[in-house]
Amino acid sequence: MAPRPAWKGYLKLSLVACAVELTGATSQSEKVSFRIINRKTGNTVRRQYVDSATGKPVQDEDEVKGYEIGDDEYLLIEEDEIESVQIESSHTLSIESFVDRAEIPQIYFDTPYYVTPADEVSEEAFAVIREAMARQKKAGIARIVLYRRERPVMIEPFEEGLLLTTLRYDKTVRKPEEVFDGLGKRKSDPELIELATHIIEKKQAAFDPSNFDDRYEDALLELIQAKRKGRKPPVVQAAERPANVVNLFDALKKSLAGEGGSDEPSGKKSKSAAAKRAPSKARKRA
Repeated sequence: MAPRPAWKGYLKLSLVACAVELTGATSQSEKVSFRIINRKTGNTVRRQYVDSATGKPVQDEDEVKGYEIGDDEYLLIEEDEIESVQIESSHTLSIESFVDRAEIPQIYFDTPYYVTPADEVSEEAFAVIREAMARQKKAGIARIVLYRRERPVMIEPFEEGLLLTTLRYDKTVRKPEEVFDGLGKRKSDPELIELATHIIEKKQAAFDPSNFDDRYEDALLELIQAKRKGRKPPVVQAAERPANVVNLFDALKKSLAGEGGSDEPSGKKSKSAAAKRAPSKARKRA
């Protein structure tokens, strides 16, 4: 079954427009999920809103959204009133500008969606916009109202269609200096960096997402299958937690040897690294 579109509207470049659909590029359908069960009866548990003052259940027809305007004072907003709020980006993806994709920091990327033409009439205009963007190697910046919120988005050519990625607002992204302040002040030993560089070179590989397996979910499924068959749940050996490395030079050398590399990539040892590896004669005498 084809997934349902998350949004339908128009893609617009200047005076050129075509009908498009957005489809989620990712899925949660393969994820292991659990229901809450009444242990005594074996029945599923249903959530229900209750009145905060009376404690009595509230019927569906009596539920309404409220906007707080004072202490325990709310302005009631009906669903049809919310639905009536429409702006241009509610129905039109109007490309405002084009940028180099590399200019957008990765931290601003949020959720990806596939963009496709909604009908045969739109296919030609869609193809022209896509090919022009691919030729210029640019990404378009637009806005869209999705799930009752306007979001900035990036649109770029992807395979035979377009890929739209919602972007985070600048005010929602924590500035790196708030967390990383002071980290760059420490000077690292050049030889230690060289050893770490050789380890990275040895572990280089082509990106292949098919190699990614959710091992935690696999372990959950093992537990579920064992319980279904009346067996004891498998005993999972807890992974050993790593500790802080005391001798960084030796740890890097052993790591490099374990990756099939040379123990001495540079052919010489720095004084500082040698000092870290072996105790001085004075220490031995002491």
